Amino acid sequence: MNRVSIVIALLAPAVSAANYGPGFRQKVVPVEGCTLSATVGGKGPTVLLLHGYAETAQMWKPLAVQLAPRFTVVAIDLPGIGDSSIPASGIDMKTSAQRIHEGVHKLGYDRARVVGHDIGLMVAYAYAAMYPSEVEQLTLMDAFLPGIGAWRDVYDAPVWHFRFYGHTPELLVKGRERTYFEHFWNDFAADPKHSIPEADRRAYTKAYARPGRMAAGFAYFKSFLKTADDFAELGKTRLPMPVASIGGEKANGDALGAQVKLISANPTVVIVTGSGHWLMEEKTEETIAAVTRALEEPATAQK
Repeated sequence: MNRVSIVIALLAPAVSAANYGPGFRQKVVPVEGCTLSATVGGKGPTVLLLHGYAETAQMWKPLAVQLAPRFTVVAIDLPGIGDSSIPASGIDMKTSAQRIHEGVHKLGYDRARVVGHDIGLMVAYAYAAMYPSEVEQLTLMDAFLPGIGAWRDVYDAPVWHFRFYGHTPELLVKGRERTYFEHFWNDFAADPKHSIPEADRRAYTKAYARPGRMAAGFAYFKSFLKTADDFAELGKTRLPMPVASIGGEKANGDALGAQVKLISANPTVVIVTGSGHWLMEEKTEETIAAVTRALEEPATAQK
């Protein structure tokens, strides 16, 4: 792995990024259109962690701590979310992947194993599809890929949140962010009592309640149809690196697994028994074990 010490020396520490504890440092990375908040620690091959909606990079703390003895962990808040700044435009999966790719290089890493959950899964796929020679392994966790296979079965399911964005939803949610997010944290879990911990719920609510943050989050949903067009084109070429699908038995495990078989020449499908959407929180030990196994697969990306 190549290190760019001059660039790293210029990066400023983040003010309130995810706190993973000793051995991790926080960086603010300037990229095209915004700055990215990154939490970095560990040693070994680089692992890039991309969180999903209704969460921030804080969701990865239990995994990051376990990976740090063997991997260099880079957990980034998606553009517009957490402590990353809000771009004036281009809040979509492909553009976010391009910005994160720039940020990873500015941090000094030229290759990575990429892990994404929920919307982070979509950004992770875009990253791997656009930069396949730089991605050693890809892990996609419980969501779906717009534009791939039977994606409309998920997008057109009788749920309202995929199309809940714009000025009026922003006004409706303002000051009620916790109530809005409880729908996701509770209804998408196999058991709401074993979903997102209370301390994390408070932290995520505070993060998204800041000015402009809900609008940025909604922008990712608004981009789904554009993303479908982007992914339909990217999906014409199968990914060469090992790709793991890890999904909840009570959520998107089967649907995502079917999609991964369409995009990958080397797929692995893992269904986490008894879990809903929030894999890291509902089945922490099982999920960490599954992700670690996937990351340890031999790299097949071209050097």
